[in-house]
Amino acid sequence: MASGIFAILDDVAMLLDDTAVMSKVAAKKAAGLLGDDLAVNAEKATGFNASRELPVIWAITKGSFINKLIILPLAFLLSAYIPWLIVPILLVGGAYLSYEGAEKVFEWFMPHEKHAIVAEETADPKEIVSREKAKIRAAVRTDFILSVEIVVITLGTVIDKPFAVQVMVVSLIALLATIGVYGLVALLVRMDDTGCYLMTRAASIKGAYARLLSLTGQLLVDSLPKIIRLLGVIGTIAMLLVGGGMFVHNIEAVHHALEILPLLAAELLVGLIVGAILLAVMHVARLIKGVSTL
Repeated sequence: MASGIFAILDDVAMLLDDTAVMSKVAAKKAAGLLGDDLAVNAEKATGFNASRELPVIWAITKGSFINKLIILPLAFLLSAYIPWLIVPILLVGGAYLSYEGAEKVFEWFMPHEKHAIVAEETADPKEIVSREKAKIRAAVRTDFILSVEIVVITLGTVIDKPFAVQVMVVSLIALLATIGVYGLVALLVRMDDTGCYLMTRAASIKGAYARLLSLTGQLLVDSLPKIIRLLGVIGTIAMLLVGGGMFVHNIEAVHHALEILPLLAAELLVGLIVGAILLAVMHVARLIKGVSTL
């Protein structure tokens, strides 16, 4: 009896050891995409009233957890029974990310009047709630697509391992992705509050320490708008890179046609082309719809 228990414990220890080793390998492969995930979701999770930032980020985080609960079982089922369907799903996700990225680029050069109206402060609680819900839904949709990519890449690193190792490694990376990404986003959006606290604290004391606190606080407050704008640019580029990368890595003809270019340039170019085509199609569809309603 005792020997049986020790054998079980030994098997569990070996399973955990394999999981730890493969998790490190998977984390390295997914590191680049996790960086893109942070940039994209940081851009999506900003732009709210200060008092609503953390509740909104928490709502997006819960949506991300639900995404993982949907994606993980489907990924294991697809890998086991219909692996050929994974690539088409990735391409659809890549098209969506490319479209969103191209739309952002288009808005940089041709801003719409409606965005100026949306950016204005409003005292209408219903309007504020409506805007929050819309942005949360958009963030959760983008998180879903990026989560699919992260899960598939991670699954690819352990596809030849026992099923139990696959489940533990992929689930661990998915969990760490959500906690790590949105934890960092929450820290970023509270930089200004931390800065204000440090300046208030500095006003109540004297000496070199007070000056250090005041300078640090002022730096945090002044840096936040610049970081938010930078994350907006990085997030847009990340969407184009991830979206284009799904086509470059999964369509052999595209990969060979652009192999003379550096990988990042090829991914960015494909993301822009796919996004621009979809943006044009959507624009024409809106025009047709507008004419038909006259």
